[in-house]
Amino acid sequence: MGALESLQRRRSQPKVTDEAPTSAELLPLIAAAARVADYGDLKPWRLIEVRGDARDRVGRAIAEASGLMGKDALKTAAKPLRAPLLIAVVACRRSSHKVDVWEQDAAAAGVAHMLSLLLDEAGWGVMWRSGRQTRTDAVRAAHRLEAGEELLGWLYVGRPAKQKSEPKRRLPPEAYVSSL
Repeated sequence: MGALESLQRRRSQPKVTDEAPTSAELLPLIAAAARVADYGDLKPWRLIEVRGDARDRVGRAIAEASGLMGKDALKTAAKPLRAPLLIAVVACRRSSHKVDVWEQDAAAAGVAHMLSLLLDEAGWGVMWRSGRQTRTDAVRAAHRLEAGEELLGWLYVGRPAKQKSEPKRRLPPEAYVSSL
């Protein structure tokens, strides 16, 4: 299947089974995703595999950051359990006189998007999730982020729970393209 066909059939998969790719299965996909455009060749990103009990720790941090109590906090804390593997996408902002921070964040987001497409093509269900809590102290600490690093979100990964539905309605590209 070519890239165009693969992109046209891609769908986010909010419901996945307990099966996830192994670290060994991820590495060649990450190597390919790393070929994303990266001005200055800074590699301003890293990925964190979040599996097993680590998903509980991340969930508790998200709940703490949300300020919720009781049942709402428990519901929020359970969100990372929706998939057997979360891949935390971290923008690692490097000091550079020629590459702005936004360009570094774009490269990190590009790696995440490419990885999500490669995982989809390999038969895995993927959903990119984020939210306000990604930039909180509790969630930063749960991911052991360092100075200059920002969490962009998580790829929730597992085997699709059901067959993909019809492709999204095609958008009219001419409505989003203009000329000078």
